[in-house]
Amino acid sequence: MTITTARYINSEPSTNHSDLRFSPKPAPRIWSAAEPPFKGYQSPPSSGYGQSSRNTAIVIDNGASLLRAGWSFDKSPRLAFPATVARYRDRKINRTVSYVGYNAYADATTRGQIRNAFEPGTSVVGNWDVMEGLLDYTFVSLGIAAQDDGVGRPIVMTETVANLGYSRKTMTELLFECYSAPSIAYGIDSLFSYRFNKGRNGLIVSSSHTATHLIPILDSKPVRSSATRLNWGGFHGADYLLKLLRLKYPTFPGKFTEYQTEAMVREHCYISRDYDGEMASLLDWSGLEDRDHVIQYPFTEQMIVEKSEEELARIAERKREGGRRLQEQAAKMRLEKLVRKEQNLDYYKSLQEQLANQTKKEIKRLLDEDEFKDEAQLERTIQDLEKSIRKARNKDVGGPEVEETEPTFPLLDIPDETLDEAGLKEKRHQRLMKSGYEARARAKAEKELERARVAEKEKLDNEHRETDIQGWLEERRAARQTLLQRIKEKDRLKADLGNRKSLASQMRMKTLANLASDQPGKKRRRGGDDDNFGANDDDWGIYRTVATGEQSDDEEEEDLGGGLKAIEAQLLKYDPTFNENNTLEAQSDWTQSLMHAFLRGPRPFDPESQQEAHQVHLNVERIRVPEVVFQPSIAGLDQAGIVDIAADIINHGLGKTEDRINVLGDIFLTGGNTMFTGFDERLKRELRAVLPVEAAINLRKARDPLLDAWRGAAQWARGSESGGGFVTREEYQEKGSEYMKEHNLGNAIAL
Repeated sequence: MTITTARYINSEPSTNHSDLRFSPKPAPRIWSAAEPPFKGYQSPPSSGYGQSSRNTAIVIDNGASLLRAGWSFDKSPRLAFPATVARYRDRKINRTVSYVGYNAYADATTRGQIRNAFEPGTSVVGNWDVMEGLLDYTFVSLGIAAQDDGVGRPIVMTETVANLGYSRKTMTELLFECYSAPSIAYGIDSLFSYRFNKGRNGLIVSSSHTATHLIPILDSKPVRSSATRLNWGGFHGADYLLKLLRLKYPTFPGKFTEYQTEAMVREHCYISRDYDGEMASLLDWSGLEDRDHVIQYPFTEQMIVEKSEEELARIAERKREGGRRLQEQAAKMRLEKLVRKEQNLDYYKSLQEQLANQTKKEIKRLLDEDEFKDEAQLERTIQDLEKSIRKARNKDVGGPEVEETEPTFPLLDIPDETLDEAGLKEKRHQRLMKSGYEARARAKAEKELERARVAEKEKLDNEHRETDIQGWLEERRAARQTLLQRIKEKDRLKADLGNRKSLASQMRMKTLANLASDQPGKKRRRGGDDDNFGANDDDWGIYRTVATGEQSDDEEEEDLGGGLKAIEAQLLKYDPTFNENNTLEAQSDWTQSLMHAFLRGPRPFDPESQQEAHQVHLNVERIRVPEVVFQPSIAGLDQAGIVDIAADIINHGLGKTEDRINVLGDIFLTGGNTMFTGFDERLKRELRAVLPVEAAINLRKARDPLLDAWRGAAQWARGSESGGGFVTREEYQEKGSEYMKEHNLGNAIAL
């Protein structure tokens, strides 16, 4: 991945305003999600083969992100495309079709078959079939595919620092055997870039797509023994952002892709001057709206058809008509039910009159036919029907509700000896009825007393508020703080009870064991006393006592919440300094939290909007992803950052003081991952903090961090010193594919 554009926003000082989250925010700027990098038809570059000679080299910058190729006499590469190939079987033409580079992103079919030549996150070629396809496309585009004797030109190819011998050996075999190259030379991309920028003594900081290398240079020769690699590059940054977004938006309706996250890192990330300070400013809401970048993914908004006033009026009329029909049906059903009750009442009254002149046996037979146990039950049924009919009639005609008359219990004053079995049964029933009536009366009286007590308390409270408003407000605030503390303590206790290892949970289990023991406090030994816990039903009540804890039943929780709301309502009405944002409900609202602001931005979010549901907010990620180069532990990387690596190379990797001074005089930045705005300033400032005060630091960037590696290789291929770096075909056939020649811009032979 390469960085072509960037944007830097200065860190703003932290503020302590508690209402920053509720202040009005400017409208956000919205960026569109990156489209697949398909460029359509590209006209082939003008053929340089006719201008070349047998000594003109083909220069290939074999990068894991982009492969760049051209002739050694060119000022810039003629080709630049991703190192990807897509192959699939086209059933229409019955042929296997290959798409190379940007063409592999032509449609969904080709994108699903993309294969990369390199192992993910490395500069090691892992798919040689793809590599061969890339080289075929390169040579065809350069106009040398039709030559019978192969490419017929020397090849200069870049490679990474300390490239694997097997990878170089396989590449050499491929170029000599498959393409009949007359000679081949390899060189390190960052050294080519440093040579092109006329460097002689310095420290190369090369942060590219797959890794970051620091190489000291003395007298135009790399000190390979002190070269250090940090396993972090543009690929890892994009992959890290991809993981962060998937974790941040687990139910995102769109799909995050690698090329989209690469574009996000390239266009929206920057190096913070003060990472810890800027993170702190984000946590206190200052400047979040400025740093929040909104990425809009494709969406389909639900179309809501607006109805005219006439249509709305017709719909309302239909609803009213439906309501009237329902009311008529309900009235008809009530009337039918009332008629049935009146008929039943007439029937039961006639039955009661009929029983007056019958024998006991005949009375029992008549009652059994209508499923009555005795005459008392018949009397109660008649009374209930009369009461129900009166209520129904009063409801229909709108009359006053008939108050319940005080019931009488005549059998309670009659001794049991004078009553028969039926009388005793009725007496017991009247005793129960009297108990229920008295309980209801007591409850009603208690409610009246409570109502009077509350009214008196409100009266005194109102008098206190009118006479001493400030004192009254202080009391309300103190009461609110007390309730908040109790609610907080209750939440903490609940959390502790859910943890087996917490003190509250251990005390709960200890209490449970003591309550279940016949001898509390005494140690129980295995095989000792018999355990008869549970034989008594009352034993199981201890679980209800211990499970909820002291003073934690649901009713009290509701009272705490209700009391808090009542106090907050009074403060909202009479305290000018207390507003809706100060209430517990507003402060506990997820949509007003800092996490929600990071997720959906600091502005109001509409969950019903498809547009906002398909938006990604980049805020803390903009500085967190590129910060890994300085603090690898952020991404879980067990390596030192580039500042510590550079300090170690200068202080310990170079023995002479003169060499350290020369290296510090030219710290050279190259590679696409160094193009973040603020990279050079941050590196220089942090190097100053770890190096001696008298050390003079000079830091510069490559003229073109992306293309200078290719240009340096082309410049080297044109020069006379390149002759000693080529391995000819004859040397390959004589000494094998592992043979290589050392030069100042390449890797050394591993012994």
